[in-house]
Amino acid sequence: MIGKRDRTVPVGLAPMAGFTDKIFRLMCAEGGADFCVTEMVSAAALCYRDEKTPALAARRWGEAPCAVQIFGHDPAQMAAAAGIILDEICPGDEMGSPPAAIEINMGCPVKKIVKGGDGSALMRDMKLAGDVTRAVSDVTEKHGVPLWVKIRAGWDKNSVNAPEFGKMLCACGASRITVHGRTRDQMYAPSSDNGVIRRVREAADPSVEVFGNGDVASGEDAARMVEETGCDGILVGRAALCDPWIFGEIKNVLRGGGEPFLPAKEDRIGAALRLLRELCREKGEAVGVREARARVGHLIRGIRGSAAARWAVNRAGTEAEFEKILTDLLK
Repeated sequence: MIGKRDRTVPVGLAPMAGFTDKIFRLMCAEGGADFCVTEMVSAAALCYRDEKTPALAARRWGEAPCAVQIFGHDPAQMAAAAGIILDEICPGDEMGSPPAAIEINMGCPVKKIVKGGDGSALMRDMKLAGDVTRAVSDVTEKHGVPLWVKIRAGWDKNSVNAPEFGKMLCACGASRITVHGRTRDQMYAPSSDNGVIRRVREAADPSVEVFGNGDVASGEDAARMVEETGCDGILVGRAALCDPWIFGEIKNVLRGGGEPFLPAKEDRIGAALRLLRELCREKGEAVGVREARARVGHLIRGIRGSAAARWAVNRAGTEAEFEKILTDLLK
């Protein structure tokens, strides 16, 4: 085993498309997240000046230090996108300052992303991945902002190349590497391999941080990852969707003390109502109600009556109808 239970490591929110917007990031920051990463932002869309894309990089007061994650495979385009984020204030951004970091996505396994040569597809072309990293690093270094890279274990079980890939990223300017312990072919199927994260930590330059990601759904999971990998920090993904308080629980366990916080039914329904109201305020009632359907379902899952409530909210047409369905769960 590597490491000790009393290690203090940062615990952050992993990027998830359609979920980790600035509303949810604030909720996770209040739940104890030390840092967050935005939904992934298309470098091509930024460079072509798509009107809606910059809003994905917007941050709000009160959220934890936040990195902006970009994806693409053209070095010049990726560098230009990083420059746009660092030189310009995104519409709706309340901070007016550079993000905590720029992160390159080399880990997304979704078919439409890898089909275009982005995300996990870059792990099949180490030279191109290195060219992308160096190009973005030149921009981030000029602005004094760290460069992070998110990777997977590899493309498939026959090409688990994360250790050598991570070593290459260190040489190309990355200051943090986050490793999701599954291959692209595994998608999100059980189970994530802590051994791969450990091997990346061993191969990487000691000055470069290595963070672990995958299957962290409790304080004990996080402690096991730290002990087995020696990682410098942890990211939580899907488990946070139904428990934005999990970050505080994890830090409590890692510090070796205290009882975990178990959110009551009232806490979870309160969070669901808040998310609904914030989405409607931010995006308008029609869009807010539509986007809240799947997201609220995570927060109320397991509460008695939640299955019927999820069915009902999928048919709710107004914020008021949606609210009544949620408040009825409190009875």
